[in-house]
This record gives sequence, structure tokens and C-alpha cells, in this order.
Amino acid sequence: MITVVTYGTFDLFHIGHYRLLRRAKSLGDRLIVGVSTDEFNNKKGKETYQPFEERFRIVKSLPFVDIVIPEVSWEQKINDIKEYSVDIFVIGDDWRGKFDYLSIYCKVIYLPRTKGISSTILREKIRNSNKGSNIIGSFCI
Repeated sequence: MITVVTYGTFDLFHIGHYRLLRRAKSLGDRLIVGVSTDEFNNKKGKETYQPFEERFRIVKSLPFVDIVIPEVSWEQKINDIKEYSVDIFVIGDDWRGKFDYLSIYCKVIYLPRTKGISSTILREKIRNSNKGSNIIGSFCI
């Protein structure tokens, strides 16, 4: 069995997230997804619109995601790879080169992002919208 792992915040869940996770699963038999906790995001200086519990539930509901775990630190990746016998680490190509150090534990693959969509783009649209939170519904799946 080939085990794949990836990590992310998955705030304002959108089609780019969906596609990345679906492609990650296509690389193996089991997909493990680490969802960044609110505390970890705060340490990274990252603001989220959705609390961890909601983001966790959304990812867990996807039919091609087998296991969801909280991501609490940068350092946990090596432990997770060992604990879950991970064969492939997958992340978006905006992180290219940042996780090459994991290649001594498993294969590292940087997947292309979906063009024209990201949580950053959605946050900007929300900030610029007079509608506020109403715009979220039109971008999330």
C-alpha cells in the first residue's frame, strides 16, 4: 500500500484545494491530510476565516481523504512520515524546494496549483467586497 501525506490550512476551501487533494490521492492508496491548527497558524502569522474544527471537518468529508490529523508544528512532518509509513509527501508547487529535506524519508512531489484561485485571492476579494461574508458562498464548494 502506498501512503501519501500532505498538509495545509485549507481556509476558505476552494476548487484548488479539492483538486490538489484529489491528485495527491491518485498517487497512492491512502491519503493522510494534516490540517493546520489555529494555534499553529497564529505562530506562522497566518489569519484564517474558518476555525480549525470547520476546516478539519470539510477535509475529512472528502471521499478520497482517508485520515485527517491536526498539524501543530513544522517539525511534526518527519514524525508523521515515520509513524504512518509514508511513501510520498505532496505539497503545492508554491512551496517548491522548501521540503526537499524530507526526501531522505520519502519521495517529495510538488504539484502545480490551480491557476486563478487561492485562499489569498479569496481573502482579497472578501476585503474588497461590500457584501462581506456573502462572497464566500460563491467561491467555496
